[in-house]
Amino acid sequence: MSWRVSAPLALGLLTAALVLAALAATAHGAVAIPLRELPSLLWGAPTPENALWRNVLIDIRLPRVLFAMVTGAGLAISGAAMQALFRNPLAEPGLIGISAGGALGAVAAIVLFSGGFWVTAPMAFVGSLLATLCAYAVGRRVPGVAGLLLAGVAITAMAFSLIGVLTFIATDAQLRDLTFWNMGSLGGANWKLLAFLGPWVLLVSAWLVSQWRVMNALLLGEREAQHLGYALKRVRAKLVLASALIVGPLVAATGTIVFVGLVVPHLVRITLGANHRWLLPATVIAGALALVLADWAARTVVVPAELPIGLVTGLVGGPFFLWLLARGRRIG
Repeated sequence: MSWRVSAPLALGLLTAALVLAALAATAHGAVAIPLRELPSLLWGAPTPENALWRNVLIDIRLPRVLFAMVTGAGLAISGAAMQALFRNPLAEPGLIGISAGGALGAVAAIVLFSGGFWVTAPMAFVGSLLATLCAYAVGRRVPGVAGLLLAGVAITAMAFSLIGVLTFIATDAQLRDLTFWNMGSLGGANWKLLAFLGPWVLLVSAWLVSQWRVMNALLLGEREAQHLGYALKRVRAKLVLASALIVGPLVAATGTIVFVGLVVPHLVRITLGANHRWLLPATVIAGALALVLADWAARTVVVPAELPIGLVTGLVGGPFFLWLLARGRRIG
């Protein structure tokens, strides 16, 4: 049985599903808000009767749902770009050290500086960017993408070794902070963070979507892509840098959120095929949808407590990915 559907239909269905999921996630949580009240809460005059609903919606729920959409879209399209670059459907941004570098920066901020969010986030971003630049600087000395891949593996191993050292010297309170950061959360979402990261992620993602011809050429092989007139070293540098500029700030703001950059492009490729003209925009929408649903589940499964979103994506994405592999589906 084929899962392939027409691209315009798939984009329309994904967009409709995203809108419905966003509305449901906005209305449901520890404080339930009736859907029929959303328009009046957003655009109507505030009243004492709806003050609680309005405060929850405007200050907490809406920025969090929008931030989930931005984060999911960014992680997913970065994964699609890495899969095109390595011509491997099992590739994802962490393969070149982005996630490990961000984790090292965050752990260093927590252990060495007892940093809050505005210390941890910048250091995580700097760590992810430095790890990516190091992987590219070393990997470019080897022809093809093999050098980049091996450099990323080595830098990831070094980063996790340093994380182990810092974890060993951390206090009990710092260990608790490290644990929760590594499990991922969208709880820090607010309008200021969204105003900065939203346009940033969407602009870089839009640039990646515009590179669909390059990514299609990469699927043919490096020699064929060169014959088509693409400068592969420049292409690699741009794709790696764009992915780092998306994933780095997101990892800094949310912690570790696994499987979105791996599973979402994978599923879209099964449904639409490997033509990046349609694969990339569909991946953006599907990534936003996946993380909105994951965050909704994280907020509602154990009300009034909240599960870390990294646990939800891992618990759902891991078995689902294994199921896909077990079915022997051909990817790409």
